[in-house]
Amino acid sequence: MRDIQRTMEENSASVPYKAFKAVYYIGKVSRIRYWLIGILITICIGLMLPWTQNVRAIGSVTTLYQQDRPQELNTIIPGRIVKWYVKEGDYVKKGDTLVALAEVKDAYLDTGLISRTREQMMAKMNSITAYSTKAGAMSGQAEALRQARDLKVQQLQNKLGQLSLKLLGDSMDLVAAENAFNIAEEQYRRQRIMRDSGLASLVQLEQRNQNFQMAQAKKVSASVKLTNTRTDIVNTRLELSQVMQEYSEKIYKSVGDKASAESDVAAGRGELAKLSNQYANYIVRASQYYILAPQDGQVVQASKAGINEMVKEGDKIAEIVPDKVHLAVEMFVRPVDMPLLEPGQKVRFIFDGFPAIVFSGWPSASFGTFGGHIVAIESSVSANGKFRVLVGEDSVGKRWPVELKMGAGARSIALLKNVPIWYELWRNINGFPPDYYKTTGEGDDKKKKK
Repeated sequence: MRDIQRTMEENSASVPYKAFKAVYYIGKVSRIRYWLIGILITICIGLMLPWTQNVRAIGSVTTLYQQDRPQELNTIIPGRIVKWYVKEGDYVKKGDTLVALAEVKDAYLDTGLISRTREQMMAKMNSITAYSTKAGAMSGQAEALRQARDLKVQQLQNKLGQLSLKLLGDSMDLVAAENAFNIAEEQYRRQRIMRDSGLASLVQLEQRNQNFQMAQAKKVSASVKLTNTRTDIVNTRLELSQVMQEYSEKIYKSVGDKASAESDVAAGRGELAKLSNQYANYIVRASQYYILAPQDGQVVQASKAGINEMVKEGDKIAEIVPDKVHLAVEMFVRPVDMPLLEPGQKVRFIFDGFPAIVFSGWPSASFGTFGGHIVAIESSVSANGKFRVLVGEDSVGKRWPVELKMGAGARSIALLKNVPIWYELWRNINGFPPDYYKTTGEGDDKKKKK
């Protein structure tokens, strides 16, 4: 019994000691040092791993080109809806008729307005032709009058030449008649003296007197002819002046009539141009009674309810969402990050509705992301205080989902320079921005900008 009791006492005394050794690992070899050394080595190796710097931004899906975005269909003219050819959700081809309008302005209600305007144009064209013909006739008449004037002037000038020659002949005849008169007068005087002296007979005196009278008559006749010739010359010159004045008046009148006809032609052409403008406007307006689809797409958001509804100039009828579009993502970056971006830079996307596992520092290890490249960076800040960046689809790599629609959300990661993890941690702790770099143009090779 005593042995049993001693054994029990020894066992009860050793129980606390064993528990103490079990709790504090007394007598056991510790491996914590090895674990710490391993963890430190792993952390050091991890800090030397490459990390891709990036700029994150939130954006939405849009299109690369303006014509690929939803297009509003607006009315060009006011009118009244008479028929809908489509409904919301329908797919249409380019040129399909969507809506038919009817005219509401009283100035265009006449169904024969275009044909009547054309008739007015034809009448005005005929009027212009008639005035042009009149102007041509007046021009010909003026030219004929000039030719007739030249002929008449030449005729009178020839007559003046003849009269000048006749004046010269009459002057010579007068001189000869005066000489003959002087001789006959002298002979008559001497014969009368001889008759008074009894040396000549009365018959001889009478003969001398007769010769004297004949010579005097010839002198008077020659003087009269010379005077008449001079008068004819004066009259011819007056006639020449009169002809010049008469033909000048006629020519000026023809020129005035021609100018008046040409003025009517010019006025008619102006009115014809105005009518042609109206005619073209009427034709274009008539073509606007039917609103056509500008491109292939789906009709959405019809803003007018039904038939007989009035629409004003520029009112929205509906929208068309194009079928084939070049999708892009518009993202907004902070001004501090804007200098880090440039056209052609690589960007990764996470689209709403598509599952993804993202490692921002290791884009190659990410799953469910899609690639793109920066197409344009706006130079002016947007209303939200950020800069708008347009990113297009990257032709190399995984294609964007076919189910992707405009307006869907997108989270973007703009890839920058590859740096060690320790450098990235040090940069973030100190609040430094990512390194500013430029791409070399091939692959992902990059260089730091000094």
